[in-house]
Amino acid sequence: MIEKLFNKIKEYDTIILHRHLRPDLDALGSQRGLALTLKEAYPEKKIYMVGDMSARFAFLGAMDDIEDCVYEDALVIITDVAVSALVSDDRYKLAKEVFVIDHHKNSCDITGNLISDSTKIAVCELITEILLERGYFIPPYAATSLFGGIVTDSGRFQYGETTGNTLRTAGYLLDHGADKEFIYKNLYTESLAERQMKNWIGTQFKVTKEGVAYLKNDKEIFEKYDVDFFHVSRGLVNVMAGIDEISIWCNFTLDMENNVIIGEFRSRELPIVEIAKKFGGGGHDLACGATLHSWEEVDLVIEEMNRLLRG
Repeated sequence: MIEKLFNKIKEYDTIILHRHLRPDLDALGSQRGLALTLKEAYPEKKIYMVGDMSARFAFLGAMDDIEDCVYEDALVIITDVAVSALVSDDRYKLAKEVFVIDHHKNSCDITGNLISDSTKIAVCELITEILLERGYFIPPYAATSLFGGIVTDSGRFQYGETTGNTLRTAGYLLDHGADKEFIYKNLYTESLAERQMKNWIGTQFKVTKEGVAYLKNDKEIFEKYDVDFFHVSRGLVNVMAGIDEISIWCNFTLDMENNVIIGEFRSRELPIVEIAKKFGGGGHDLACGATLHSWEEVDLVIEEMNRLLRG
């Protein structure tokens, strides 16, 4: 399938890269890293990046604004997601051909043109390897995006799925111009208001007798602090991490714009992805999530986590 994809890349004059909604840095890093590498290799081609953008990652650069007609004779590559409902900008359906590059443990309902490896901690790791195997030069600005995705999806190389190959791939990107100071400064430096919010939220989470910690973030937190959705949902989940008595931790945040609740689930050792799948989500064994539709459904997720630990 990799051979087929790169033959198509050479064939098409227009290539559009998508990724998932509410992007994290692996989604953006893989989209940008691949797009910028292809732009370097094929300056005559029209290569675009589309999708919603979080203020959290605006430092990477903006997305492209393109008309529907651009898709007419285009190749679309979707990174870091294989579930159609989670793709940012469903105009990918207008494209002539679609490929998916992913590393999650979800079945693909987008296309038969799937490249996936769930042993990779980040899709940025997978894409970097593929590009190097194919002999592509990865320019420094692309290497920075790919490095950022590996850093964040590996939890700064702390998560159990991190392998020696993960470190070697990240090392290659550093050796070829990835700017780790730029990534770390923008990811791990926060405002006083953000730190105060973290300190407050650290007093709000509850812990079940089984060892499941959880936060339920409703509109109050957005009224109390001037932060965007990503800062609360993905940004606060690990406030509950690294505590001996807590084996599983979950962050549930109200998305007022779409009237849903986004759940972020993490586990120290026990795989929890099947619970995420049960509620329409997915991801990795120890880091996954789901979109929920009521606080009652949130309570069902918490009870599933409790049941797992009791078992």
